[in-house]
This record gives sequence, structure tokens and C-alpha cells, in this order.
Amino acid sequence: MQAIIFTGIPGAGKTSFYRQEFFATHVRISLDLLKTRARETRFLETCLQTGQQFVVDNTSPSREERAKYIQLARQAGFSITGYYFASRVDPCLQRNAEREHPARVPDVAILSAARRLQRPSLKEGFDQLFYVSLQQVEFQVEEWNDEL
Repeated sequence: MQAIIFTGIPGAGKTSFYRQEFFATHVRISLDLLKTRARETRFLETCLQTGQQFVVDNTSPSREERAKYIQLARQAGFSITGYYFASRVDPCLQRNAEREHPARVPDVAILSAARRLQRPSLKEGFDQLFYVSLQQVEFQVEEWNDEL
């Protein structure tokens, strides 16, 4: 059983990456989709109780925000993989500007997430971590190096 946690600012490509890589195998848990923490918690609890693989497709910018998912998944016996979407703010703002409502978020949401963004670490409890970057229209996934 696998729990995947995405970390990255809005517009970095998290949802597109989910669709490309995990749509057929993992439930998507996303505040953009579910709208409230209560609904998100319900979906998460259901996945944990039933052993359903899932992806947390949120910004999850801080260690504290990721800790909730890591702790619950670990207690339920899931392996935990993280994907860090290393993105600069300007390209994210540009991609966001090209989105249609309701996918478009206020620019301040991107800027705020960028300020709060803490690079994940294996020490947080991840079994694996990967860097993801959007190169033109393709995703590049690289092995993690905690030293970078």
C-alpha cells in the first residue's frame, strides 16, 4: 500500500502529474476538489481503513502539514513516497494565468505558498522522495538527494 504526498506551489504541475502517473492506480485527495478539511479527512481515513493507495495533491508546503499525512499513513502500514515539485514562481504564475475558472487561483496563493515552502526531507518519515520538474511539456523525475 502506497501513500504519495506532493509538495509544491500552485501551478507547478502537481495535478497534471497525478493524471499522467497515478490516475489509474491511486485515489486523489485534494482540497481543490474536496473543498473542506472535513471532507479531506474523510477521504483520507477511508483510504487508510481500506488499504486504498492515494495521492495527497495539495501544496503541503510545510513539514507540519506533511506530518499529519505521514503519521497516519505510517500507522496504517503504508509506504510513503514524496514528490517535490521544484518550480520557480514566475512560470507558475504564467501557467496559472492560462487556467480557466475554477482551476485558476489568486496570484497571492502562489506567492504565499512559495514563502511557506519547506523542502521535504527523508527525516520527516518518507520512504522515498523524488524531485519533479516540468521541462517544456514533459515531467522530469529525479532521484532525491537530501544534501541539495
